[in-house]
Amino acid sequence: MTCPFCAHREDRVIDSRESKEGDVIRRRRECLKCEKRFTTYERIDEIPYMVVKKDGRRERFDRQKVLNGLMHACEKRPVPISKLEQIVNEAEAFVIESAERERKTSEIGELIMSRLRRYDKVAYVRFASVYLDFKDVQEFMAELKDLLKMKDVPEPKGKTAAKS
Repeated sequence: MTCPFCAHREDRVIDSRESKEGDVIRRRRECLKCEKRFTTYERIDEIPYMVVKKDGRRERFDRQKVLNGLMHACEKRPVPISKLEQIVNEAEAFVIESAERERKTSEIGELIMSRLRRYDKVAYVRFASVYLDFKDVQEFMAELKDLLKMKDVPEPKGKTAAKS
């Protein structure tokens, strides 16, 4: 901690106390050079991770919302919840790894669709139909044809890197 009086970088903590709410720690410090005392406060970093919607709006990343969408797409399908949790964890890690603390929903959606495609083609089509917002049957059929052309890609071992 830098001393506010002499700018020396070394000090010692004399006393630490938690606030009544438990969300802040107050530390009384003494500079090792000028011996003056000062107080610092520690707080949890509460800047949320954000997603940028198609229309430019920003909202908090909500892993439960992603999981609910996946569960809806996989309803009555043989996809284990552990696979869905894995997809949600990868999507959350993708958002957290962003230097700007935000990602476009299109990037997150592509990541989710690529993972879901490996586990269940029907669930993939269900998710894609909502996510890609098909305007007509031709767009839907084009996506189905692309899906049929694709070779079955084996599930990767370990953690895979997401596209940026």
